[in-house]
Amino acid sequence: MFTDSHCHLNRLDLTKYDGQLSGAIAAMKEANVTRAMAIMCDFAEYDEIAHIVSTYGDETLNLGMSVGIHPCEDISVLQSATVERLIETADADHVWAIGETGLDYYWSTENKKEQQASLARHIHASQSLKKPLVVHMRDAKEDTLDILKAEGAEHGIIHCFTEDWETAKRALDLGFYISFSGIVSFKSAQMIQDAAKNMPKNRILIETDSPYLAPVPKRGRPNEPAYVPYVASYLAEMYGCSSEEVGAMTAKNFENLLAQYH
Repeated sequence: MFTDSHCHLNRLDLTKYDGQLSGAIAAMKEANVTRAMAIMCDFAEYDEIAHIVSTYGDETLNLGMSVGIHPCEDISVLQSATVERLIETADADHVWAIGETGLDYYWSTENKKEQQASLARHIHASQSLKKPLVVHMRDAKEDTLDILKAEGAEHGIIHCFTEDWETAKRALDLGFYISFSGIVSFKSAQMIQDAAKNMPKNRILIETDSPYLAPVPKRGRPNEPAYVPYVASYLAEMYGCSSEEVGAMTAKNFENLLAQYH
């Protein structure tokens, strides 16, 4: 029922599972998480993530992955993401999306131009393959939205949304879905909560971004995909419905995102 639209399955803290990813996978199934997209941040991760997807995906857990370069990677890594390489790597059926790409001026402003050029190339690969774009946006909303608009991007996810309703609306107007992580459950996240309240229900996704940003009541612990129902539960309280309803709604939205060009 629950879809984790953004998790880093190759980076999970598996201490509680004796170092075995199979333990985290079993916990996902027990939590009724039936689909997840494993996110790639560097070409060096591709083989490991693809192996996880092929090994653990089955009839009860639909796993796919993305292909892309995170904006916080080194300049040489950002430059390695040519349109041609992205298309070649992401052409397989188990690759559902292009990313995560985007802009992050919180960690680095010295490589702005390289981040922006990388984002544009990811957009072009997304358009060529007709696969959604996974966008990371931190302290860079104006440039991110400007580039998405200028390059004609209209199919994808603003992941781990941390901005206000006005920013969400601009992304929605471009055609993007908005994905909420555990941050939406934090007491300090009033602005994000206000945006979530205004969201059209057919454009919302949920995610863990695990192993980061565990939702309340797991805040401060290593995050994992089995915790995505807590994000659904928080939104359900806000919307006056059940977490299962939010789970079903966001799962359907993710299906619609993937089917948009098919």
